[in-house]
Amino acid sequence: MSADHKAKLAQGRKESRVVAKYLDAITAGKGKRGRKRTPESISMQITKIEREIASAPAIKRLELTQKRSDLINEKERLTARVDFSGVEREFVKVAKSYAKRNGITYGSFRSVGVSADVLKKAGITRARG
Repeated sequence: MSADHKAKLAQGRKESRVVAKYLDAITAGKGKRGRKRTPESISMQITKIEREIASAPAIKRLELTQKRSDLINEKERLTARVDFSGVEREFVKVAKSYAKRNGITYGSFRSVGVSADVLKKAGITRARG
């Protein structure tokens, strides 16, 4: 494998990570329908589960343990701070190259939630070319 080929593979992996991180960030920013969960409300649910675990039958204890684990992960996700502007800036740098190499269209980016403004900054247009 030539050095050039290795460099192109490394570039592709880097661009894929940047695009995935941006898509994850915009997806995480979209809440679900209904009442919004807060870290405080999740903490209250965890406390309630911890009280129930002590006296629960084995199978219920297993289910509650998993639910507690899911809630802890959700709480961590809610409290994590993402430098969204930095993630967006990195996406803008690599998106056009990534899209061209992988055959990703403007419409596909839009359908997964990438804004038209961000695509414009990245140089991705509706026109085929």
